Amino acid sequence: MRRYQRQAAPVYSWAVPHPTPAPAPPARLALQDGSVFHGLGFGATGRAIVRPAEVVFNTAMSGYQEALTDPSYAGQILVMTAPLIGNTGINTEDVESANVQVSGFVVRELTRTYSNFRASVDLSTYLAQNGVLGISDIDTRALTKRLRVAGVMQGVITDRPVSELSDAALVKMAREAPSMAGQNLVPLVGCNSGQSWSETLGEWSPDAMVGRESAADQPGPHEPTRRKLRVLALDCGAKRNILRNLADRGCEVQVVPHDISAAEIKRLYREGKIDGLFISNGPGDPAAVETTIATLKDVIKGPAAETIPTFGICLGHQLLSLAAGAKTYKLKFGHRGLNQPVLNTVTGQVEITSQNHGFAVDADSLAAAGGEPTHVHLNDGTLAGFRLKDKPVFAVQHHPEASPGPHDAGYLFDAFVKMMGDRKVEYGRR
Repeated sequence: MRRYQRQAAPVYSWAVPHPTPAPAPPARLALQDGSVFHGLGFGATGRAIVRPAEVVFNTAMSGYQEALTDPSYAGQILVMTAPLIGNTGINTEDVESANVQVSGFVVRELTRTYSNFRASVDLSTYLAQNGVLGISDIDTRALTKRLRVAGVMQGVITDRPVSELSDAALVKMAREAPSMAGQNLVPLVGCNSGQSWSETLGEWSPDAMVGRESAADQPGPHEPTRRKLRVLALDCGAKRNILRNLADRGCEVQVVPHDISAAEIKRLYREGKIDGLFISNGPGDPAAVETTIATLKDVIKGPAAETIPTFGICLGHQLLSLAAGAKTYKLKFGHRGLNQPVLNTVTGQVEITSQNHGFAVDADSLAAAGGEPTHVHLNDGTLAGFRLKDKPVFAVQHHPEASPGPHDAGYLFDAFVKMMGDRKVEYGRR
């Protein structure tokens, strides 16, 4: 059994003095391959045991608060590869959902203080308030290399002493945990009832910074009114910033449960109560979200003139692909980070994107089903976006709302707005 002993964190001369914190308890992370990493616990400590979950890593240098609250991380233990985490604290604005979604959190060094005028609490206190255990002072480089070579695997974190719970027992717990493949986690994170969304990007909006009006508010040809476009958003675990981007472009956004029926969606469109359909990101195995796949299959079938303008992101990309007749498969260690290069095959431009997914769409099966690739991941050639050749349906695997470029992929929201607006004009919808 391999053991990785805790390494002392370096002390920097420029660190700001602060009150001495309570001693951190010893903690351990065990993987199903027998590896055991020894470190220090933080967050919800107190002889806690994290429910065994898939251990994944994120290569982003910033954005740990957004990652912690991203519903797509439900059922996973998140490892940050950046060496220092917590330096900007936690604020009330940069969350992607109401709760911390990760099962556990792993960092190399937990900062001893934070510095940000927007912050209201430190990272450890925030995790404790949300009942999430973290582990620091471990070799995250060695851990990440192991996950890259062997692939993501199940793991468990605890701050119980070895005398109460042995390393061997922890490894056994990890090995008995179910794989992410086959798990439908969408019902755990999506909404249970419909709700409207009106919050925009505010001062962070690119349009606000340069004084431009939203494209959604502009009247199109032969369109005398400026009625806002109405978007029905299927909540499979939607990030708030996606909804902000839609509202920022003048759309009226109605968020509904992922299991809404196809008949209801088509009725709303037929009666002119919605102009487009959005499918959100979310956690788990896309092939296991059978109800939503069946709904989308019904929605996108039939003549092009009757098809609702549809846009999907991340899990939404996978669900639309499956609904069209394609297949998905599990990646070895997934794509999680803010520096993912993607080629737009339509324009020939390379975009820097944010991604967070462990499954991918099989490109050959999508082509056979009538899909046309629009984006390709340049690191491994996996499919990163597609559109249906004869219908107003498109989707991307990456997250245009996360602004890593910072706005390389923001045009996708504009494309969705234009698609809805053009559709209204073409078919005389008011």
